[in-house]
Amino acid sequence: MDYSALIHQRRRRLGEIDDMMADPSFFSDPKKAGDVVREHRKTKQMLDLWERLETAKRQLEENDELSRGDDAEMAEMAREEIPGLQTEIAQLSEDLQYALLPADPNEDRDAIVEIRAGAGGDEASLFAGELLRVYQRYAETRGWKTEHLSSSPSEVGGFKEVFLRVTGDEVFRILKYESGVHRVQRVPATETQGRIHTSTVTVAVMPEAEEVDVELKPDDLRIEVCRAGGAGGQHVNRTESAVQVFHLPTGLYVRCEDGRSQGQNKERALQIMRTRLYEMKLREEQEKHSAHRRAQIGSGDRSEKIRTYNFPQSRVTDHRIGHTSHNLNGIMAGDLSEFTAELQKAEMAERMTEAGIR
Repeated sequence: MDYSALIHQRRRRLGEIDDMMADPSFFSDPKKAGDVVREHRKTKQMLDLWERLETAKRQLEENDELSRGDDAEMAEMAREEIPGLQTEIAQLSEDLQYALLPADPNEDRDAIVEIRAGAGGDEASLFAGELLRVYQRYAETRGWKTEHLSSSPSEVGGFKEVFLRVTGDEVFRILKYESGVHRVQRVPATETQGRIHTSTVTVAVMPEAEEVDVELKPDDLRIEVCRAGGAGGQHVNRTESAVQVFHLPTGLYVRCEDGRSQGQNKERALQIMRTRLYEMKLREEQEKHSAHRRAQIGSGDRSEKIRTYNFPQSRVTDHRIGHTSHNLNGIMAGDLSEFTAELQKAEMAERMTEAGIR
């Protein structure tokens, strides 16, 4: 497919963005400015891909011509480089197709990850804690930072629920595939008969909301201060430091007590509340267009069973794409790269089909 016309449009758009960014009042609207800066970066990356692709194509043509020349040594060298150039062109062409797709405005955002124990009691809470560590380790490998926002520990050392903030480059774009129901099949440590139990944990990855995204009106909130308690949070004390926030119009509720102060707990609770409300707004918009949307990978449906971790067989299966890995130990150590790559590839294939790019 010839992308010349689309590339010409992008070059023209880059010029428009440059003019906008040169305006002295550009940063008067921080949210709009942030969106434009992100568009500028992505457009430049796309045009760079195009230039690299065109360069590789020219090199392939030159090598093909040299390979048929009279200089035997030069012809041999040219032939040896051809397979590598063909592979590079195929990869760059695929990357360019992805880059030409309409961008998700949330993909560059940081994320708040909510992990909740589901069916399975204590075993579910233990697996919730293990998934928390998986995401913390995965974030570390990608150079992201994590912040423990709030949690409700279980008596056996796991979590009934826990909130984790992840910040860095394209966090939501990568982590969004983790939203859904994670099922674990294994023999619990407390099982004396050696029977395999099935438990579930629900993960919701939400793009972190900014204050300009959601207005928290004081009349819509009820904020209560109460005594911190629970099973052994690192900073739990006996002062009135826990904060509960109720959003009256929706009935949403957030409690934070892991922070070092009442002020920190209030700030964290409001951030989680703002992000939950923003996610609700995004889902309402998505549902309006659901009849026209075929691509479901990465949709973030928290009720969908997405993955099964079978410990006896050291097998992890993602049900959305039918991909199975036998690297369970590596995955539980934080290596999610295999699934992330396959899920991205499947989602982009669906999006390209929808957009008529291929």
